[in-house]
Amino acid sequence: MRVGYYQFTPEPKNVAANLTRVRRKLAGARADLLVLPELCLTGYLFSSREELKRWAEPVPDGPSCRTLAGFCAEHGLNLVLGTAEAAGDRLYNSAVLITAGGTIHRYRKAHLFMDEKDLFDPGDTPFPVFSLGPVRIGLLVCFDHFYPEATRSLALKGAQVVCHPANLVLEHARITTRSRAIENRLFWITANRTGVEADARHSLAFTGASRIIAPEGEILSQAGPDSEELVVVEIDPSPALDKHVTPRNDLLADRRPDLYSKGMTSDQ
Repeated sequence: MRVGYYQFTPEPKNVAANLTRVRRKLAGARADLLVLPELCLTGYLFSSREELKRWAEPVPDGPSCRTLAGFCAEHGLNLVLGTAEAAGDRLYNSAVLITAGGTIHRYRKAHLFMDEKDLFDPGDTPFPVFSLGPVRIGLLVCFDHFYPEATRSLALKGAQVVCHPANLVLEHARITTRSRAIENRLFWITANRTGVEADARHSLAFTGASRIIAPEGEILSQAGPDSEELVVVEIDPSPALDKHVTPRNDLLADRRPDLYSKGMTSDQ
């Protein structure tokens, strides 16, 4: 399976230009699965929830999803990207999986970062896993990487590859994403953005360094901190089905959920 990421700097509030850029760049890619950054069509900063509403689109029936669904069908590509989703009066920071067969799946970000809490509603999709043929795909968005429970939920549902659209501004993901891959023995694809985005209140510098990580923690590819890069590597997803770290230790089978929720007694 050929998997990869496209790291770039989106133009804020210019969906048409970002769509054109993505389609031009990915048209020649020889890949089965590609991941794009979080909020890669709209940019990240919004002054208010009212402004965000002008740019958020329905999933799966919004114009951007329809455009990319046609592109994926034409090129035989499965694509994951981060998007601002409008659902009635609710707004979600979502990851969308658009398959080569035309189906569209979504995950709504559970763990909102900083001022996202003023803009988006907390996600209500309980860490779904989707099938691309025989391969099981899980979706997370950016700050979700801080929560081991999120990745473990995907692993318990059979995910072999975690796709992670991101707009990272902290350096912790260099450690946590590798840890998540190791502790769950799965492949991890982070697509981060680059560049600086600013408004009247904020200026954010994004850290790049998109990466693909193997189940034992090997970094198969890592982009630079500020470069535009389309990277594709070939993987065999089947090792992510084997959760053994020794012949007698299976990471999932050896779990002790009977103990995890028990608190300390008063005399301890």
